[in-house]
Amino acid sequence: MKVSLGIFTNRLVTLAAVCLILTVAVVSASYAQKITNQPQLRVLTYNIHHGEAMDGKFDYERLARVITDLKSDVVALQEVDRKTRRSSGVDQAELLGKLTGMNSAFGNAMYFQDGEYGEALLSRFPMEEIKAHHLPFRPGQEPRTALAARIKPGNGLPEFVFVGTHLCHQSEATRTEQAQQINRLFPAKEGLPIILVGDLNSRRGSDAMNELLVERWVDATAPESRIDYILLRIGDPWRIVEVKIIDERVVSDHRPVLAVLEWQGSR
Repeated sequence: MKVSLGIFTNRLVTLAAVCLILTVAVVSASYAQKITNQPQLRVLTYNIHHGEAMDGKFDYERLARVITDLKSDVVALQEVDRKTRRSSGVDQAELLGKLTGMNSAFGNAMYFQDGEYGEALLSRFPMEEIKAHHLPFRPGQEPRTALAARIKPGNGLPEFVFVGTHLCHQSEATRTEQAQQINRLFPAKEGLPIILVGDLNSRRGSDAMNELLVERWVDATAPESRIDYILLRIGDPWRIVEVKIIDERVVSDHRPVLAVLEWQGSR
C-alpha cells in the first residue's frame, strides 16, 4: 500500500510540475507576443446608400453603431448626402463624425437637391491636407471624386494618405478612365504610404481593376472581393492580418468591408 501511495504521489507531483511548466510557457509566449506586436490599423469602407436603410429609415445612430462596433480607425463612406432634401437637410458626414466620436471630412462629387452628394472620411486620428479630386465622367453620368486626407496616427503607425472613392456604375470605359486618373494622382512609389478604398463597381479582371492592380496596388480584400475594395500600394509594408465582410444587410444596400493591417516598416 505504501509503494502504491508513493507512486501515486510522485505522479501527482510530476503532473503538477508539467502543468506549471506549460502555464509558464503559455504566459511567456503571450507576453512575448504582446510586447513584439507591430501597430495595427482597422480600415473600413462602406457605401451607406445616402443614409437610407433597406427598411426605409434614416437611422444614423444605427449606422454609427456599425462603424463603432467594428472598432474602425479610418473609414471611407460612399453615397453621402450633405444637406439634401431627400435626407432632410442632414450633414451626414458631420453627424456621423459626432456619433462615432471621429474626425470627419466631406468631398463634393455633385450638387443635388439643394445640397451636395459625394464621399466622406472618418478618422480617429487627425486629418490634414484634405482634398477632393474630381474624376473624369461623360454627360449623363454621375460625377465622381476621390477624397484624400493625410492621416497622422501618432501611435506607432506612420503618417499615411487615405483615399476614398466611388467609381462610375454606368460605364466600364468611364471606370477605367477614373482608375487611370487615380493612378496619376497618387504616386506609385515615393512619398507617404497610401491606402485606397471604396466602391469601385468593378470585378477583378475587369479593365478598371487591371489598371489599378497591375503593378500599382494590392487587393487586401482578395479573394473575398466583390465591388467594395481596400487596396494597398505595392511596396508599402503592410501585413494583412484579417479581412471581414460584415453580414449586415439592413443598414445599407452594401455590406461593410473591414481590413486589419499591421505595419511592418520603420516609423
